[in-house]
Amino acid sequence: MKSIRQPIVTVAGHVDHGKTSILDAIRGTAIQEGEAGGITQKISFTTLPQDNIEKRASTVLEKFKIPLEIPGLLFIDTPGHAAFTNLRKRGGSLADIAVLVIDINDGIKPQTAEVLQILKVNKTPFIIALNKVDNISGWKTSESLLSLESVENQAINVKQNFDEKFYTIIGALHSHGVTAEMYSKIDDFTTAVAIVPCSAKTGEGVNEILAMITALSQKFLKDKIEIKETGKGVILEVKKDKASNYLECILYDGKLSNTDEIAIASFDETVKTKIRNISEAQPLNKGYKTEETVSAATGIKMQIVAKDEILPGMPFQVITKENNFEQISEEFENEMSEEIRTSEYGIVAKADSLGSLEALLVLLEQHNIPVIKAGIGPISKKDVYMANTLPEEDKVIIGFNIGMSEDAEVDELRNIKVLTNPVVYKIIEDLEEWKVEKAKEIERKKLKELPTICKLTVLDFCFRNSSPAVFGIEVMGGLLKRGERFINKEDVKIGQIKEMQVDRATVSNAVKGKEVAISMPGVNFERQIKVGESLYTNLSETEFRKFKEHKDLLSSEEKTVLQEIAVVKRRLNTTWGI
Repeated sequence: MKSIRQPIVTVAGHVDHGKTSILDAIRGTAIQEGEAGGITQKISFTTLPQDNIEKRASTVLEKFKIPLEIPGLLFIDTPGHAAFTNLRKRGGSLADIAVLVIDINDGIKPQTAEVLQILKVNKTPFIIALNKVDNISGWKTSESLLSLESVENQAINVKQNFDEKFYTIIGALHSHGVTAEMYSKIDDFTTAVAIVPCSAKTGEGVNEILAMITALSQKFLKDKIEIKETGKGVILEVKKDKASNYLECILYDGKLSNTDEIAIASFDETVKTKIRNISEAQPLNKGYKTEETVSAATGIKMQIVAKDEILPGMPFQVITKENNFEQISEEFENEMSEEIRTSEYGIVAKADSLGSLEALLVLLEQHNIPVIKAGIGPISKKDVYMANTLPEEDKVIIGFNIGMSEDAEVDELRNIKVLTNPVVYKIIEDLEEWKVEKAKEIERKKLKELPTICKLTVLDFCFRNSSPAVFGIEVMGGLLKRGERFINKEDVKIGQIKEMQVDRATVSNAVKGKEVAISMPGVNFERQIKVGESLYTNLSETEFRKFKEHKDLLSSEEKTVLQEIAVVKRRLNTTWGI
């Protein structure tokens, strides 16, 4: 039988549903306590060796007759926001399997929905850890810490409360296209996602989570976790000093030796470099140990000779005679162009790693938001210049988990909206909000180019009969502006306003309720105008339709006047403006 590596597991979920606490309970530590905002910012890894799993999960493994074949489990500690569940490698997710943490009392939140989307896009198998069961009123934790026993042994009212919450979540999952059930009731794990009720606080259900990950990995991932010859990995984090680059990585296939030469993907030329040294993460978070050779799957820190710009999320491969540098470069080039697809128009998007960027692009695509330029790292001067060349509705740069670089000039940012956030769903929410507001602003500008909607009443004040006629009016609705043309109720053209005065002072516009003296050249007051009659702005059909199209930008008063203008115009042409 071919040898298999330990499966790579990611734990994901909404920011305050207890993702890190579950991971701590799994690895038996509490190293993340007191983190700012409760959001894990750093990626790190924890190895659970086979004997640790056997010791903790043996009761469940024996109960369901599951042999323990995998050499252990490698957990990637990812930030709570969804995009990091998209840590990538060629052909899919870096994570072989995921644990989605949902608070039983809180249900599916926007971040949970995002994780579900990304897991489905990547076809990543997952189980659901239904956390915080101990917060259900009256809940009694079983001595065995097995959730199966706990659920059955609750008082009737507590069990009813649990069932109600449980089936509400099952219904919500179904609306997201996920069929789920209690893990013990599933016969075919290809048709339903296993749910394990649990509590990070009491440790209840944690051993069942371990057993489920083990069972699913062994049943469905054997081909995927088979060790091949070539060493392959993904860079998670880059640290620099004067002499060299230090890379925090996951080796997910084959072997890696400190005498190897490796190729690292880049947006430009593929980087070729020798390795200075390798340190391997020790089981159960017991630090790092320098090694000459390491085998997949494992977390490593690697010091390399090359001083090139290395980006987080980039894949690397060991260069061999059979897998030479040119072949790898071509493969990486294809991979980059496949994964970072952009449009001929759209916005500028930046993220802190390749995986984050890809996840961001997937989610933007699902929200029908095109991207013209995508990249990794802080928002730079080039990004700002690019955004400045875009149409008004696309003058925005979004940044996931990044800030501005020092070279981005503030002056150039005047006309650009920059939206950054460490939580991806917030960026998309803010972006959609900005787009709606921007569209309204653009339409308001367009409407300003149209005549103003206005209704006047002619007052009994005629200061001059003609050449030009000067007389008094009251603004009955809308806005009166100098230069506008007017019609009467019979749709007869009256004339254009040349000058306007209020209390002998010249004005360019007047609002409802104002009495104004206006001058109209080419009009004879006695012959063409009646005291007390209404006059309306003379709109063309095209102008009327534009107003109608954007009536949400009009006041109720303007809408009323617009309707009256339509009535006037339709006296002789019933389909006018329709």
